[in-house]
Amino acid sequence: MLSSTRLLTLVLVVQPGRVLLGLKKRGFGAGKWNGFGGKVEPGETIEEGARRELLEESGLTVDALQKVGNITFEFVGEPQLLDVHVFRADAFNGEPTESEEMRPQWFECDQIPFSQMWADDVLWFPLMLQKKKFVGYFKFQGHDVILSHKLEEVENI
Repeated sequence: MLSSTRLLTLVLVVQPGRVLLGLKKRGFGAGKWNGFGGKVEPGETIEEGARRELLEESGLTVDALQKVGNITFEFVGEPQLLDVHVFRADAFNGEPTESEEMRPQWFECDQIPFSQMWADDVLWFPLMLQKKKFVGYFKFQGHDVILSHKLEEVENI
């Protein structure tokens, strides 16, 4: 029985031809490359949470965040759905800096390490890189197997 939803953010910093990812060093998704983000704290807007997590995990600040996606994740046997709001930043301030949680690294867009990322990323990353908006739902068995999914491009999010 699904009891609740956990509100999360994900920020992808994109430059022409490349994207900044972080290697998760501990906790949920450890060992996987991902964007930067985490849970939204009480009293924060979703965008404020996204900015704070990006700063904490990569040392970067951004002037503008574009919301590009909203993905709901269900993990078999887990009571909470994860409601992930995906943002893209095309400009940033500072230098990517390793944190206790993440090790940032730039990847050329044709060399994104999808085999070391969440299994859903390969499906929606192309939309995000093209600045297209999307909504999705992914049901996982464990952390590697997608049992079912829906993904659609939308006009507005």
